[in-house]
Amino acid sequence: MRTGEVFALTWNDIDLENKIIKINKTVYSKIKDDEGRWFLGTTKTKGSCREVFICDTLYKILSNYKEKQKLLKKKYGRKYKKYELEPIKNKYGKINEYNGLYVGTDIIKYPFKVIHNELGIKKCRFYDLRGSYATKILRNGAEIRDVADILGHSRIETTENYYISSSEKTRKEANDMLGNIIKSDVINEIVNFEKII
Repeated sequence: MRTGEVFALTWNDIDLENKIIKINKTVYSKIKDDEGRWFLGTTKTKGSCREVFICDTLYKILSNYKEKQKLLKKKYGRKYKKYELEPIKNKYGKINEYNGLYVGTDIIKYPFKVIHNELGIKKCRFYDLRGSYATKILRNGAEIRDVADILGHSRIETTENYYISSSEKTRKEANDMLGNIIKSDVINEIVNFEKII
């Protein structure tokens, strides 16, 4: 998911029973807003609205976190922090976004400072995890159309051109795959051919 899509999720968007996350909104800031508020609005494009299946590992993490959240709500009672949203109408009177007290996506800046400074990985952003995800699952046999749909791309070309990376190692592995694919008795005869003198 895009950073804003992750931060816009609520438990209403996460169907643990059917293991599905519904992505239909995003969080963003308005630089011109003098109060520095965060806004909740529509996704980047219509094609960005999608449902993503939850793998078993993420299912366990989300289930455990939901239980922890219930315990914290019980422990802190009225002191437990809840976010309130205020509807904002556009000039036609239609509500197309909300704002309110919110931590925002800035909360991920600290972990990435650790990644940059302590682990020495300089060019790494939260958003880059989308490309890593796409590359890894494609290399393990996923279909490009499925990956594009999961990422919210209506065009496969976007996934191909911007989200899949190549390296010397992966190019070598691709050639090794060809070697394995073309193995046959005829090829073996050619490879093992001995000159008759």
